[in-house]
Amino acid sequence: MQFKAFKTIHIQHLKSIFKNNANLFVVDVDKDKMWETYLDSFPKGTNEVLRERREFDCSCCRHFIKQFGNTVAIENGKIVTIWDFVVNDSTYSPVMKALAKLVKSHKVRDVFVTDESKFGTVSNKEQSDDGTVRTWHHFSADIPSKFINTTSKSPASIMGRLKDVRNVFKRSLEEISLDSIETVLDLISQKSLYKGEEWNSILTQFLKLHKEYAKLTDSKKELYCWTKSVEVGGTIGKIKNHSIGVLLTDVTEGTDLDTAVKRYEVIVAPTNYKRPKAVYTKKMIEKAKKTITDMGYLDSLSRRYAVLEDITINNVLFANKDAVRTMGGDIFDDMVKEVCVNPKLFKDVEEISIENFMKDVLPRSTNIEMLFENSLASNLMSLVAPKIKDTKSMLKWSNNFSWAYNGNITDSIKENVKSAGGAVDGFLRFSIQWNDEGNLNQCDYDAHCKGPSGQHIWFSHKGENPTGVLDVDITNPLAGIPAVENITWPGKSNLKDGIYKFYVNCFAARGGNIGFKAQIEYDGQIYEYSYAKPLKQTSNIVVAEFKYDKKTGITFINSLDSQLSSRTVWNLQTNQFYPVSVLMFSPNYWDGQKGIGNRHYFFMVNDCKNDTSPNGFFNEFLKEELMEHKKVFEMIGSKVKVDDSNNQLSGIGFSSTKRNSITCKVKGHIDRTLKITF
Repeated sequence: MQFKAFKTIHIQHLKSIFKNNANLFVVDVDKDKMWETYLDSFPKGTNEVLRERREFDCSCCRHFIKQFGNTVAIENGKIVTIWDFVVNDSTYSPVMKALAKLVKSHKVRDVFVTDESKFGTVSNKEQSDDGTVRTWHHFSADIPSKFINTTSKSPASIMGRLKDVRNVFKRSLEEISLDSIETVLDLISQKSLYKGEEWNSILTQFLKLHKEYAKLTDSKKELYCWTKSVEVGGTIGKIKNHSIGVLLTDVTEGTDLDTAVKRYEVIVAPTNYKRPKAVYTKKMIEKAKKTITDMGYLDSLSRRYAVLEDITINNVLFANKDAVRTMGGDIFDDMVKEVCVNPKLFKDVEEISIENFMKDVLPRSTNIEMLFENSLASNLMSLVAPKIKDTKSMLKWSNNFSWAYNGNITDSIKENVKSAGGAVDGFLRFSIQWNDEGNLNQCDYDAHCKGPSGQHIWFSHKGENPTGVLDVDITNPLAGIPAVENITWPGKSNLKDGIYKFYVNCFAARGGNIGFKAQIEYDGQIYEYSYAKPLKQTSNIVVAEFKYDKKTGITFINSLDSQLSSRTVWNLQTNQFYPVSVLMFSPNYWDGQKGIGNRHYFFMVNDCKNDTSPNGFFNEFLKEELMEHKKVFEMIGSKVKVDDSNNQLSGIGFSSTKRNSITCKVKGHIDRTLKITF
């Protein structure tokens, strides 16, 4: 076969590749190696030395092979070279096979981009010594316009950009999990992601690509990334580098979903953006439902207020006569309800710890009345039971009872500070809260601390770690969202000896009809204060003042007392004594359990009626086996509310880890008034 005929077949093969592919690629093969393979693969006797060179050794063909011979197409996950065609000729067939084999043995390096419209030379003429003219035919290719660069950028820069897209695309497919894509798509569908709808179609397409990629072998994955990265372009190809990619990566790496979404929102959302929905997905719900059903907890989700008939006498520390009758025990003397009193009138009040009260006083007590002061409103609590008796318990302890404090949290100020981004784990903390419990108060209150050596921390000088810092400053309270401010010192070594004065300043009075609450936490001990009166413009209310000494700790000089203004909370009038029907530990300490979590002391009052909608349970109460679905359980706990009821075990609760006190009148062999401290 003459070379001209062979070349005609080669050109037809090139036209087929050009027609069937939108993009071409180049492999990383040595150009000189291609040329040597071409010359050395001719069968013996078919490429003899002609004059000073071998017959097929010409500069035109050498240029073509070196410049265009490593160009390939990728079809159906396989490399197709420009040498992959059948030629029924013993001279050229082995050469094409050798070149094709060599090119296929190397990896794709770049997308093919060129400024050239033609490679090689069609033919040229040569006149011999005897005057005859000989026509020489060579490899050549006319490049279709779709492969030719028409931009002002160089082919090298375009190829570099496309290679970068390919590399990021490959990492995106390998480092982002399928589950994370589906999770984010769920968030978008339920409109829980800021501007998430803008990513919906992109993520849907990426999900399809991800599934395709997962089914491929390693060798085909390499080629897939080259072809698809060019097809989909930079938005999908470099998805890992976009804001949504940060979210996908965080979810893949197991970051808490709330935290991951907040990181995404920091990038894309305005500073005042508030997410309208809790972060959980349809897939999470379905998975959690299956777990709940499989483990037999489905009937355990519905909750109600506990009643006296639910509990047994062995889990009660004290019960009055009516409660004992209900529980089938002994009957004590009748009690008489007292009228509203002023706690300051009790001059001879003995102070006693809860431990000594239980050991020395409670066993001989026949009647207990507790004073419901304003400061105890956040201590209101309800005991909660399963709606269907004897259902399988989801809780960590041996019974199926839980509890909920007023505001659905055991420490509302601390939790609200934490939610606002404040530090709550320091050695010393001063926090204030207002605009809560349904009382709209849009005043601007400011937390201040004046410390030793003239230190003054407030909104105009927020301080700096580790010497004390104001890290939450609310200026415009929003309806339904408690406002907080917070000053904290991270460690003991950061405190200087001397006097510390904590106070609240009313920077802007905007008609608030109630005051504020405050907390001072020192070395794990929490001191709580309440100021119920509205604050006047520019007024300062001192919460507490103490002296600090590195050796002896803190000594209070003065502090804010509970206010006498009376209000009704949970059907109880503040600053009035109420008979305690039952005194008990929290359920995690019933039946001789050593206790899982903190011990709480519950003073139940018959007249106390929870008029809120408490959660049926909290994640901190649930068994570890359910924590895989904590986000869904958080949603369920907030949605599955306790049924409203007038017949309920509610009262005042105290945590063993929080410093607090309650005033009680106790009758027994001796009648006395006690200040029980926790």
